[in-house]
Amino acid sequence: MRSRRRRGSQPEEHHVDERWMASYMDMVTVLMCMFIVLFAMSSVDQVKFEKLRNSLATGFGTEISQKVDTASGVVVPAELATSNGEGFSALDLAIKEADKLTALQGAMQSKLEAQGLAANVQFVVGERGLTVKLVGSQTFFQPDMPDLTPKAVQILNTIAPTVVGSGLEVMVEGHAAKGITAFASTWELSAARSVNVLRYFVDNSGMPPGRIGAVAFGAARQVTDDSTEELMELNRRVDVVLLSASPEDVRALIPGAIEAQTQESAAAAKAAK
Repeated sequence: MRSRRRRGSQPEEHHVDERWMASYMDMVTVLMCMFIVLFAMSSVDQVKFEKLRNSLATGFGTEISQKVDTASGVVVPAELATSNGEGFSALDLAIKEADKLTALQGAMQSKLEAQGLAANVQFVVGERGLTVKLVGSQTFFQPDMPDLTPKAVQILNTIAPTVVGSGLEVMVEGHAAKGITAFASTWELSAARSVNVLRYFVDNSGMPPGRIGAVAFGAARQVTDDSTEELMELNRRVDVVLLSASPEDVRALIPGAIEAQTQESAAAAKAAK
């Protein structure tokens, strides 16, 4: 066909509509991006994969970590791991509880050391929680007397904010050395001492009465024999126990978690030398 031409004008030009090419190019670009992402996802870092595999196997106590040491923190022993992972979960909670109790210990200990009062206070983290041992009747009580000494008041003033602020339930436990006492028995003497410590926390430190109790053991729970005056002092004590609120199966793992953390810290210190 001949192009129609108007008289005295140029021939008309016919343009093909090329707008479809923009959409086509967009689609191709999107497809290219998608394939790049898929390729990147399919590329596995073999070294990282081996570390992940060994770490999971070690964590659940099913396999030893071959040559790659990926373990950090506390590794679950095989006897504590269960098929459904409950052992791992309990140990993880035990580690967190141990960290919490150790932090409370550190807070009290640093305050006592700053005031030169740490000599007659001992700390033990165990299944029950954190035990603060107020050791030595000559420091906290007059011989055969239940009344708090001025130094005992100073020590209780120092640790009370941490004890009360912990939010944990507290049990005050009185102990006494064997021997003759002006009281009817060592039970009455140790009971009077533990109650006086309890009353101090409640009356002077804002401890809610519902969170604290007192108990007396007399001379029934001796930590040493009474062969010397120095050993007798270890039995003349009041224990302030911050009771762990964790379940029993978690609390049972706290000593193991503490031991593992101690060994890990010792190994890290040795490696740093």
